[in-house]
Order: sequence, then structure tokens, then C-alpha cells
Amino acid sequence: MQMALEAQSCSILRFGVFEVDVRAGEVRKQGVRIKLQEQPFHVLSVLLRRPGEIVTREELRAQLWQSDTFVDFDNGLNTSINKLREALGDSADSPRFIETLPRRGYRFIAPVNGADGPARGAATGVSTAARTSSRKMVVAVLVLAAGIAGGLLWHSRKPLLTEKDTIVLGDFANSTGDPVFDDTLKQGLRVQLEQSPFLNILSDEKASEELQLMGRAKDERLTKGLARDLCQRVGSKAILTGSISSLGTHYVVGLSALNCATGDALGSEQVEADSREHVLRVLSQSATKMRRKLGESLATIQKYDAPVEQATTPSLDALKAYSLGLKTWSLKGADASIPLFKRAVELDPNFAMAYGRLGTAYATGTVAAGLSNLNIRKAYELREKVSDRERLYLESHYYHIATEELERAAEIYELWEQTYPRDPVPSDNLVSVYSSLGNLEKALEQAQLTMRLSPERVESYEDLSSAYIQLNDWNNADTVLRRAEGLKLESENLSWSRYFLSFQKGDVVGMNSVAATTRNRPHMEAPVLAWQAFLEIYQGHPKRSLDLWRRSVESAKKDGTVERAATLQVLAGRMEGILGFSSQAYADAEAALRLAKNQGTEAEAALILALIGDIPRVRKLAAELDKKYPLSDPIQRNILPTIRAEIALHLKDADSAIERLRVASPYDFGMGMSGPTDTCYVRGQAFLMQRNGRAAAEEFQKIVDHPGLMGLDPVGVLAHLGLARAYALQADTAKSRAAYQDFLTLWKDADADIPILQQAKAEYAKLK
Repeated sequence: MQMALEAQSCSILRFGVFEVDVRAGEVRKQGVRIKLQEQPFHVLSVLLRRPGEIVTREELRAQLWQSDTFVDFDNGLNTSINKLREALGDSADSPRFIETLPRRGYRFIAPVNGADGPARGAATGVSTAARTSSRKMVVAVLVLAAGIAGGLLWHSRKPLLTEKDTIVLGDFANSTGDPVFDDTLKQGLRVQLEQSPFLNILSDEKASEELQLMGRAKDERLTKGLARDLCQRVGSKAILTGSISSLGTHYVVGLSALNCATGDALGSEQVEADSREHVLRVLSQSATKMRRKLGESLATIQKYDAPVEQATTPSLDALKAYSLGLKTWSLKGADASIPLFKRAVELDPNFAMAYGRLGTAYATGTVAAGLSNLNIRKAYELREKVSDRERLYLESHYYHIATEELERAAEIYELWEQTYPRDPVPSDNLVSVYSSLGNLEKALEQAQLTMRLSPERVESYEDLSSAYIQLNDWNNADTVLRRAEGLKLESENLSWSRYFLSFQKGDVVGMNSVAATTRNRPHMEAPVLAWQAFLEIYQGHPKRSLDLWRRSVESAKKDGTVERAATLQVLAGRMEGILGFSSQAYADAEAALRLAKNQGTEAEAALILALIGDIPRVRKLAAELDKKYPLSDPIQRNILPTIRAEIALHLKDADSAIERLRVASPYDFGMGMSGPTDTCYVRGQAFLMQRNGRAAAEEFQKIVDHPGLMGLDPVGVLAHLGLARAYALQADTAKSRAAYQDFLTLWKDADADIPILQQAKAEYAKLK
């Protein structure tokens, strides 16, 4: 092994923005020397001289650690690797440079260049005579090949790219003077290339993140030079750039692929369009040929090769509006992208993906969520002519958002994941679907996959921290949130997770700090006030909570987010209904329906009316929900069964209530359906009515065991009271007394006039 190292003559090695002088023992980042201790530097030098190869722990020990340090080797190597990653800004979970192979060793995975070109791996030790003989054999083979058809030579050569290599798309150089081609052709090219299960295109989000780390604007145009710098920094293999120029009424479209480490050409295409209207068509043809040149098999090209104008739109103007919509969403959020997607479908009423993105933007944003289903259904109707990848997007979102057939949506997301295993979108959405179905372990698996696929996206950190919280894994959730904070990633969901974790730790200062920091961001005052309202009612202060809910609703109205205001209003009503404040709960339900009569508001209002026993009205609302959403899993398998069970309880029919909830049992821990574990709570109340203490205790214990699911929902407090009553029915005085004490401790400072608290104190006194 020492001979292999000595055979490496290059003393200057480069990767990404780093340069390593092996002889001087120095590492520079963009020309600035960075501090790295001696032992980590030696580890780096070994890895750099064998890029792409596994260097075992035993090999590192033999080369870098003396025999008398054997006892400390494991700790020393682990420390060196950690210090090395810290210096390079690398991560063990999502490595850009140093990959850990458990129980084997390490591998340097980024391209490494020497002073005169690509660095080689370890020397082979082949003799001069053997190399001379090999050269003669190669010449003989080439002479023989000259007499064979050229097509055989193509099929025999090694592909230029592999499935693991990523490609950076540069912006088109547009010399036509027509701004319609700006962004549009790049988007058309991306659609064509992303049909391929073989090619791996760097996401716009990752490109924007790296541009910022390079001190550039995150929306800066990727010229050829900048694209190559970015490519080297992220460890991609190639850049693909384009150009368009005009020759009278004709247009010339060019594509060029380069190895970003060496600058070697990987392939090029140049085609001519006889009119402006045919530019997308020739771009599609050129992109298909380029896919073949980059190493994709003919079989997958033939299977996944819908023309760009079919997969998107034949209208350049519509595609420009669409591409600007995607860019705006990435930079400014879903709400800001809506006008651009609307413009795209106005220009081309048959633009399926524009309808799909518009519907998703409505569903994701804070305005007019009721328009989401309309647009997603329209997209679904137009899905026949799009590419396979776009069809997977449209069908999965149709079942996920429009009809809410969650198990069907999961099937399509899983197919999407299998067909395009490097695409983070299906795994990201499967986190939501599995959470809604109550499969928390699968949600965590998908969140971990999403993080591996796209560690630059804020959604990955939202998914993973939330999945850990749902499973009560506070330490891992905290680790994820700290990583997001280190990357300066912010969002409403991340802030809520930080707030809730601070609550779990009893860190009041931390909670106040998160709230103060978050509420200063645009449109965040309303949700922060809602968090504080939840906290007050969780601690048994409904009067303080009511004031905070009112301020939260008014803040949302002021922001122009009326649908959010309705959601906040109906949440307030649910909290009040649970605690027995019927008149206020009723008023909130009616106010919410006046603000926005959509699925979420109607469903929650019906649950409130069921809680307070307005049976005629709730039956009418339940019938409307059943008619409007016949396929919806949340409505049919959770919300309607819960409403009908509440009605049965008011009619003192516990048997019927339990039977009504049977269909909901597999989804008891589902998020996004009425409320997490609401079905357990109602079922527990029904078993208490039956005087079945054992069964009731099982239901309430499910709630107590899932504080991460409950958040600051007061049902999490009331479950302790349910347990106390269930144990009393079993004549288990010790457990009953302990559960009452748990409840009364949680509400030790609660408002004295809460009816359910007064009743609990009376029961506890009798028990003592």
C-alpha cells in the first residue's frame, strides 16, 4: 500500500472548492487556507489518492497509526473523520465528499483533479514490459475494430455517465432577442430529461442552495462557467448547456454536455427549427439524442420519451409562464406562484401539468384552498398525453388531494418511487400519506429516504423532525432541527417543532424565544398566537386561550388568509367543545362556516356540533359531507364515524358508538383526520358508558403513550382523567388515584370554573 501512495506523483489535488497541497500539508477553500489538524489531514490525503475506492479501516490503520496506538485506533479514526467532515462542511447522513461504509471503511465520492487533470487511483504495480505488451494488444484490437460496423463500437464502449452521476443544467444562451425563450427552453429540456429513469438532474432547490453558499444570488443564471463551478462544488459529473440563435425566421438550437471536472466534451447536438412554433419540437428531438449519447439505454428512451410539447405544452408563452411559476414557488412560496400557473392555463387550456401545479399550489398555500380540487381534477382529465413521470404526478395528487383515497395514492407514490428512485417527491408525499393512515414507522422510513435524496430542501427537515416527534423520539428530532438551523432553513413547520420540543423539555425561555422570532416573519403572527392559545388551553386556561384565538383569527384576516382564519376559528371551537363550553363552541363553528365553507371547516364544524349535542344540525352536515366526499378516506373512515359515534353517545347508545368506530380502528393514530387519536378518546368514552373499564383503559392509554402525536391538544390531558375513571371501574384504586393525580398535576394552575375539572376533583375526593 505504501508503494501505491509513493506512485502518486501529483502533490496538488482539487475537489469542489477545495485545494489540497499534499507536500505542504495545507487545505485551501476558494484560495483561503483552512485549519486542519495533522491526523485528519493524513486521512484526507489517503482518501484523495484513491477517489471512488473503498479504503478500509485496516488500511488506514496500517498506513497512519503506529502499532503502539492500536488500542486508541477506533476512537482516533472516528475523531479524525469527524474533524475532517467539519472542516469540509460535509455530513455523514448526506455526504458530498466522504462516504461511510459501515464496518468496512470510507470512500471519497467527489471528483478529484490533479494539477494536470483527473487524479488516478492507486497504482497497479504492472511492469513496463507488461504495459508495452498491453499497448500492442490494444492497437491490434483497434485495427480489427476498424473493419467492423460503427454501430458495434458504440454498443461496446463504456457509458459516459452512470445512474449515480448527476447533471447540472445550465441556462440557455439566448441571442435571438426574444425573451420568451428565457427559462422556457431550460424547463422544456428538464421535462424531457427527467422522463429518464437513468439520468439524474440536479434539482433547482439544490442549485439555489449551493449558489448561496458560493456567495451568489440563489436565482442567478447558470452560465456555462458558473454551471461548471457549481457542478464541481456539488460533486456532479457533467453540465448540460444550451443555446438558441436566429437565422431569419429560422432558429438554431444547440445542446452541449461537458465533463465538469476535465472540461472534456461528452456530446453535442445542433438542430434547426423552421419557425418559432417548432422550437420545442426540435428541442425535444435533440434532447432525446443527447440522452443516448450520455449513456442511457435505447430501451428506456423508447419507453420514456414523450415529446416536450406533448408532456408540457406546444405554447412557448404558456411554458414560459409555467417555468416562471415553478421558479417563483421555489423562491417565494406557493401563493406567489398561483398567478403564473393561472396565466399558463389561460394561454393553453389543455396544459395538464399547469393545472396540476396550480391545484397543488392552492392546496399548499394559504389562499383559496377550495380551488385546489377543481384544478387537480382538470389535470387528471388531461393526463393521457403527458409523460410517464407527469402522469405519476397527476394521478398521485388526484388521489391524494382531490379524492383523498389515501391508500390508492400510496400505491401510485410507491410506483413512482420504484420507477424514479432518485426523485424525492414521492417519498416526501408518502410521509404525509403514511402519517394520515396512522402508519408512523413507514412515515419515518420515507422521511429518512427523503433526507438522503434531498438534504438541501426544507421539506426534508420538516418531514424527518415531525416523524421523530410523532414517535416520541425527542433527541433525534432535536438533532434534525439543529441541522436545519445550522443551514439557516426556516419554515412554519420547523418553528412549531422547535416550540413543541421546548415544551417537552419544560424550557419556557426556549418556547418564548421561538415564538418571538417566528411571529416577526411575514404571515406568521396568526399561527404563533394559535400555538400560544393551544398552550393555554392545554394548561387549563380557556379564558386566556379564547383571547389568543380571537387575536389569531383577526391576524389571519388582516393578512388576507381567510381560509386560515376559518381553520383557526374552528380549532378554537373544538377546544371549547371538548372542555364543555357549548355556547362558545357553537358560536365559533358558525363563525368559521361563514368565513370559508370548505371541506376542512365543514368537517371540524360538524365534529364540534356533535360534541355539544346539536343532533339535528350535525346530522344534516354529516349527510352533506357524505355526499360531497364519498371516496375520501379521512371523511369516510375517520370523521363521519367519529361524528356518528358522538351522536350515539348523546343518545346513550354506547354499543352503537363502538360499532360506528370499528371502521376507524386501523387509522387511530392518523394525522390529518379529525384530530389525532380522537377516535380513541370517543371509543374510550363509549367503553366507560358500558362500564367496561379494561377496554376503556386501553383506549385512553393509547393517547397517553403518544404525546408526540397529541402536541398541545387538551385531549392529551383529559386522557389521564379517562384512565382514572377506567381504573376506578376495575376497582383498581391505586392506579385510579395515580391517574387522577397525573391529571390534577397537569391542571394544577387551571381555571377553577372548568366543569370537567370540578367533576374530576369531586370524583378524586370520593376515591380518597
